[in-house]
Amino acid sequence: VLTGQFSGLIESCVIVDCRYPYEYEGGHIKGAVNLPLERDAEEFLLRKPIVPFDASKRVIVIFHCEFSSERGPRMCRFVREKDRACNEYPRLHYPELYVLKGGYREFFPQYQAHCEPQDYRPMRHQDFKEDLRRFRLKSR
Repeated sequence: VLTGQFSGLIESCVIVDCRYPYEYEGGHIKGAVNLPLERDAEEFLLRKPIVPFDASKRVIVIFHCEFSSERGPRMCRFVREKDRACNEYPRLHYPELYVLKGGYREFFPQYQAHCEPQDYRPMRHQDFKEDLRRFRLKSR
């Protein structure tokens, strides 16, 4: 997807990095948007939905966090619920939502060239304990 291999089918691929800003700044997938809070995702994706210019092509959204076991899947479910609530079934703005298997933790060692900066900062990095505490309070 990142190399354009499926450009005949996919017009736009939105990569949503649900990690906290200090994690994102320490290394992220090129072109990813950092949306750690539900209100951020709702504003970015649903306030003015991304619509393909070519009706035969698709817009896909890929969510991830560090391991894609909590924050990424939770945000994906949130966006699906909000999308469902603002459309008449079965219509959706984003019928194709995905969660990146293994998260950034597994993506980074295999695809460093697709990351910027080419680094990985874990959520529990000791230099960012206060940031972690603050963001955990915000996201509740």
